[in-house]
Amino acid sequence: MKISVVTASYNYQDYIKEAIQSVLKQNYQDWEMIIVDDCSTDNSAEVIKSFNDNRIKLFVNEKNLGLKETVKRGIANATGEWIVFLESDDILTPDNIEKKVTIAKKYPDVNLIFNDCEFFGDETRVNDFNLALKKTRSILKNRTYPANLFYNFFQSNKIFTFSCVMVKKNNLENLDYDPKLDYLLDWYLWIQLAYMGKFYYIDERLSKWRLHRKSYINASEYRNPFDLQIPAYLSIFKKSLNLLIPIFIIFALPVWYLREIKRKLSHLRLVS
Repeated sequence: MKISVVTASYNYQDYIKEAIQSVLKQNYQDWEMIIVDDCSTDNSAEVIKSFNDNRIKLFVNEKNLGLKETVKRGIANATGEWIVFLESDDILTPDNIEKKVTIAKKYPDVNLIFNDCEFFGDETRVNDFNLALKKTRSILKNRTYPANLFYNFFQSNKIFTFSCVMVKKNNLENLDYDPKLDYLLDWYLWIQLAYMGKFYYIDERLSKWRLHRKSYINASEYRNPFDLQIPAYLSIFKKSLNLLIPIFIIFALPVWYLREIKRKLSHLRLVS
């Protein structure tokens, strides 16, 4: 089973070397790495070219196209049956792909496999993320897999980062890549994929997510993530005409607002 590792690169010359090295160190060796550089202004392309391995394939955008177009180009050039996403500032543990391939072979009805991850980098952000995602980890750990998680993604993104995921390529080719909030592209894709099939969660920290001030999500203008969920679920309803979706939204809305109020009150108490 050939695996395509897809990486979108943009101005991470200080980090991308470690990302590539983590792929080279994989126990599972039947892979290719598709790196699409989005017209970086630093030395990212030169760092990538310094690796002498014909499995590493670099594509450079002629102009800056943004995350979604860069990801789409990577997927289009991938030749593997499954795609592993790796952000250019993150790291895979040596057994990451190996363990996911084992699951893929055991459960052919699964279309997405994801894992827990280790946070590293900015100490304050690491502590904040560990605290904020403690409940998500508990929820995921107590499920039986493979599982249909479609409705679980309404309240929050249950997958920490792109770098936790391996997904069937043919499923990725049939998705909408135009979310209302571009910095939440991954969440938008996972909602669509969750409607298409079953997910499998590996309760092991097989990815290392680097948290730093220059990260894409940190540099993006924050807007209410709720602007993403409603359009995503309604879009699927329009295609499927599954009446359970609008019924679910009607009942889930009050729960979501109560959760937001609770979160904001908790934040105010911490500030005061």
